[in-house]
Amino acid sequence: MSSLSSALDSACVLLVGTTDWVGTLAQTLETDTGATVRVVATADEALTVYHEESVHCLISEYALAESTGLQLLRTIRSETTTTPVILCTAAGNESIASEAVSAGVTDYIALTGDEAWIEDSLERIERAIRTARRTETLRDRARQFDAIFHDSRSATWVLDPDGHLVRVNQTAREMIEHDTESVVEQPFWTLPWWPRSNGIQSDVRQIVEKALDGTFSTAVITRTEADDSPQVSELSARPVRDERGSIVSIIVEEVDITERVDLERELRQSEELHRVTLNNMTDTVLITDDSGAYTYVCPNVHFIFGYTANEIRELGTIDALLGDDLFDRDELTDNGVLKNIECTATDKAGREHTLLVNVREVSIQDGTLLYSCRDITKRKQREEALATLQETTRDFLYAETRAEIAQRTVEDVSSVLGLDASAVYLFDVDGNNLQPTAYSTSMERLNGPPLTTHTDPDSLTGYSFVEDESLFFDDVHSSDRLENRATDLRSAAYIPLGEHGVFIAGAADVGLFDDVTRELADLLAATAEAALDRVKRESRLREQDRELQHQNSQLTALNRINEIIRDIDQALVQAETREEIDRAVCDRLTADDRFAFAWIGVIDPVEGSLQPRAWAGAERGYLDSLAVSVDESESEPSKQTAATREVTMVTNVANRLRQESWRKEALSRGFHSVLSVLLAYDEFTYGVLTVYAESQNAFDETSRAVLAELGETIASATSAVERKNALVTTSMTRLEFKIEDPAFVLSRLAQEADCTLSYHGGVQQTTDGVYVFVTVEGAVVDAAERVATELVAVEEVHRISADGTEGVLRLKLAQPFLALELADHGAVLHSASVDASSANLVIDVPDSVDVRHITQLVTEPFDNVEFQSKQTLDRTSSQSLYSQFLDQLTDRQLEVVQMAYYSGFFESPRENTGEEIADVLDISPTAFYRHARTVQRKLFSTLFDDVGIPTSSMD
Repeated sequence: MSSLSSALDSACVLLVGTTDWVGTLAQTLETDTGATVRVVATADEALTVYHEESVHCLISEYALAESTGLQLLRTIRSETTTTPVILCTAAGNESIASEAVSAGVTDYIALTGDEAWIEDSLERIERAIRTARRTETLRDRARQFDAIFHDSRSATWVLDPDGHLVRVNQTAREMIEHDTESVVEQPFWTLPWWPRSNGIQSDVRQIVEKALDGTFSTAVITRTEADDSPQVSELSARPVRDERGSIVSIIVEEVDITERVDLERELRQSEELHRVTLNNMTDTVLITDDSGAYTYVCPNVHFIFGYTANEIRELGTIDALLGDDLFDRDELTDNGVLKNIECTATDKAGREHTLLVNVREVSIQDGTLLYSCRDITKRKQREEALATLQETTRDFLYAETRAEIAQRTVEDVSSVLGLDASAVYLFDVDGNNLQPTAYSTSMERLNGPPLTTHTDPDSLTGYSFVEDESLFFDDVHSSDRLENRATDLRSAAYIPLGEHGVFIAGAADVGLFDDVTRELADLLAATAEAALDRVKRESRLREQDRELQHQNSQLTALNRINEIIRDIDQALVQAETREEIDRAVCDRLTADDRFAFAWIGVIDPVEGSLQPRAWAGAERGYLDSLAVSVDESESEPSKQTAATREVTMVTNVANRLRQESWRKEALSRGFHSVLSVLLAYDEFTYGVLTVYAESQNAFDETSRAVLAELGETIASATSAVERKNALVTTSMTRLEFKIEDPAFVLSRLAQEADCTLSYHGGVQQTTDGVYVFVTVEGAVVDAAERVATELVAVEEVHRISADGTEGVLRLKLAQPFLALELADHGAVLHSASVDASSANLVIDVPDSVDVRHITQLVTEPFDNVEFQSKQTLDRTSSQSLYSQFLDQLTDRQLEVVQMAYYSGFFESPRENTGEEIADVLDISPTAFYRHARTVQRKLFSTLFDDVGIPTSSMD
């Protein structure tokens, strides 16, 4: 029963019928086997169970209610031929058995009355089930073979034991254009599927022959498609044996593996790329199990840690490398990955690195945790250096000098660059050199005390500055421009600071300037350069501000002085006398606290003294303290100006207080600065104006120039007032001088012509020049005329009249004539008698004019001047008539009548006609006569009409 139960244990048996044997068989199956037994009474119930459950064997009695077992058989066979159906009956016959076989019954059991039928039935049931299962298996295999054989993804061929083609699937048919039926029963390797090139046929034959020998074999072949793209296929040959082990056929299969080959090639390339990447990237990848033991170490681990992969493993767990408690395992479990964990690790050389670690849960090669480590040491150093640079930049904002910036730059080199030697050389414009403004003690220790460097390209410092080029050296000894060959400096950088100088940084080690250090050095230098630019701009702005303030002060002072000048000018216009001018000037200068004290002193050239003439302000007895004498050695400002005729300015009276007595007197009266100017006009001196202020530096160059010009204005106004008063003065002083100096033009002419000359007021000043009428006596007029022509001082000579040894010459002079200079100061050169040895001058000086000034005018330009006499004259009527008459004449009328007078036109007989005189004057005769008659009419009008003199008085 064991063999039976093995087939029936997993079977479902359906019994149909109501007879006793059905119950007996069902009970036996349930008790003796592991089969599942279902019992139904009718055919309909049987079909229902059959459709709802998986029935492995159906057993039915022949006679059923409303049907028969034979009819049930036919119904089931209409649906399937594989399910075993056994028909059992105790009243059977040959006819029923024949019909059952025809209907496809699996077995027919004729029941007998003995007990052996049950065991026989069980064996037959078990056999039917086993046979059905075997048949189903064969059919499944056939279906599977057909499915594989007709798989469109591969081409399949079936060969006979001789290697000839028997069968081919549709995929293989589509590969060639030939009719496959025509190549059946031919050797497989000779068929159209296999090109003769590339040895493909040989490969195909070889695998077929191996299969015929009973060995499964494969080969890879490559075909070239029409588009020249290669097609790679895998060809396999498999022997098929029967139950006795004999080879009955060969199955050949071809699978297109072009895509797989491409993928494998790409995979290999990708693996190579990843291998190269892992070997060369700076990040390090480590994989460990849960205990921290390494399961994978990236080949590039030495980039960060300096260890080989084996040395890393020998260190133990990853905790020895990255430290304990790197991350929270619960947090990793919740998140699956933890990123950017910052930690420190020490490499093989003992250097500390800052790492950024990512941890991820994985399942790779027994590893559960993947660590990716990135070295951010340089970045951290750069961040720290940038933070220091930011502080440096803030400090630079408060630096006010170049030296402060240089010192701070040197101090920050250690924290920014990690270098101990540094220096800053600043450019000195005046000396055209680079001076060591700040340097570290390490720089002095390694390189010696820094020295001033010339701005030439022979040295590294000079070259960097002149060429504006940054220089970085792994070993500065490799440079030809290194001046100090004994230096212990190795790594070095020379970075120009624009137009300000050069920044130097270095150390005793070689090769310290990597990309980050260079960048930081450039940033530090750029920051220092920007700070130096700022200081320079601010310094320039401060200078401009000081200059502007100075200019504003000057402008304010100038406006103040201009206000004084305008005030004084108005006073000068209104003044009628010299005394009024002097008093007005002093009053205006001291009004409104402009200046503390002002006075005007008059120089007496004869006595050599300076006498106060007018003053105003806080004099406080200062003038009484001064000595009256004038000496060039005298330091008192007014006396020094009188002696030197130059402006004297004292900005601080307190200086040399012990050496000059006047300073003590001035300082005791509150005078702290002094300015003294000469009052001179046309080289004629009217005195000295001295002004005192109560503050130091009250006078500058601008006020000095303005007050000096004011002195000329005062002198000019004084001269004008004197001239004006001279015209209305009724009394005068007549001075006589004797001059023995050929510098006087008439003396030189008389001496060289050996004649006597006389002048009686005949002088004209026109736009063309100065004309003088002189009378020649005691010599031939021709000789005097010839000598006058040769004199440099005479530009033109014209003979007016001549009578033997006498005559009148009209001289055009190239230099000022004394008569005009005297006239400018109110005096009149009445006459001049000149011979070969001397000249006697008679000068009339109105009482309004200072005789000393006129004396100075005569004595200063000539040597050997002797004062002859002095007398007082009263010319009330004549001067009044003379002034009135001259006021009525124009310059041209006066010129014409003077020419007529000295030409003898009014003599009888006339020495020259009107036409001749007109020709000399370059006018028409009509114009000459008109001017002459007009002058005569005005003269007679002055005599008769204005004065009213009776006709009888003219007798």
